Amino acid sequence: MDFEVAIIGAGAAGMSAARSLSEQGRKVVLIEATGRVGGRAWTNEMHGLPLDMGCGWLHSAERNPLVDLARQEGFDLVEGRTAWQEQWRDLGFSSDDRRAALRAWSEMCRRMENAPPASDRASDALEQNGKWNAFCQSMSGYLNGAALERLSVEDFLAYDKAATQSNWRVREGYGTLLTRTLAPVSLYMSCPARSVRLTQSGVRIETDRGTISACGVIVAVSTAVLAKGMIHFEPEVDDHLHAAANLPLGLADKLFFELRGNHGLEAETHLLGNPDDNKTGSYYIGPLGRPILEGFFGGPGAVAIEDMGLLEAFDFAINELTALLGSDIRRHLKPIAASSWCNAEWIYGSYSHALPLRVGDRATLAKPVAERLFFAGEATSRSDFATAHGAWESGIRAANEFAHCNPARP
Repeated sequence: MDFEVAIIGAGAAGMSAARSLSEQGRKVVLIEATGRVGGRAWTNEMHGLPLDMGCGWLHSAERNPLVDLARQEGFDLVEGRTAWQEQWRDLGFSSDDRRAALRAWSEMCRRMENAPPASDRASDALEQNGKWNAFCQSMSGYLNGAALERLSVEDFLAYDKAATQSNWRVREGYGTLLTRTLAPVSLYMSCPARSVRLTQSGVRIETDRGTISACGVIVAVSTAVLAKGMIHFEPEVDDHLHAAANLPLGLADKLFFELRGNHGLEAETHLLGNPDDNKTGSYYIGPLGRPILEGFFGGPGAVAIEDMGLLEAFDFAINELTALLGSDIRRHLKPIAASSWCNAEWIYGSYSHALPLRVGDRATLAKPVAERLFFAGEATSRSDFATAHGAWESGIRAANEFAHCNPARP
């Protein structure tokens, strides 16, 4: 055997699995199709500023294992309140309307909890012709990356019950944090895995750099990669591939502007573009006191800006902001970066959601096969899917499963 265990995918799940098994003294190879590690955690340095193109918040910080890791590694954690769901100076969204909109969201969630629709479709819990339905759809886009019509109620509630309201940040960037955790293992970059075959004694992985043999393999790639058939597996894995198709990646994208000159905006404030438009942007002003405005688009909004193309997407955001702040703000906004996760090779989306009536597919996807093939990734988490820490914990779970099935030799 070339290695005891091969790990396919160097995102949060693959990196935590590699770290866990390396600490156990196992011979590990980490195989990554792209030219960088971190997956959907990517800190992009622009104008000397670390911009988190993907995940940026340490959600449920009190129980998030990456918080302790950040402290151990000497990162600067930023705790405390966020401006999410606030509206700077009530522009375009009065305090009365915000309370009404958030009440409509809360009432929808209560209907999910107390009288869940038989369809398990979240949109069926909306108030019929409700005034704030577009707002609720935009909220689903930000939280789930998908419209309520595509969302399982049971899945939504599992996350909602487990999550806390503590959302912290790491000043150096979430992607930077994960990159620093990389264990001293063999790392094959820009090396797509093309097939995984079970053998009598282990597994054989065909890659663009040749064949790798190992006692077992942990597959830590996105559900989109699995559902697209980008890695060929034997029929024993068909149930997992079907499960992956029922746990599709939603979409969330960011547009970053540099704030220039005397713009008059306050740091650590927020604006919702248009509460009557389910495609609207959520704009965080001056995060961490930096001269940046971060536009966040989820679900239908993210699909819309990707369909528009980059220039039109920035124009859309600028038009929403000028409608709130006046035309003078244009000269203070300089587009500097954007994500496009739908087009990110070997990822193809943002984070998973369960389709209606398919919540059980998370457990299916997480099941080992023949004690040699194991699956990790945020989509295998029962309640912390759509988060980097959910992916991280799933990697540790898969590593422990491998270790249990393959005891270390003396």
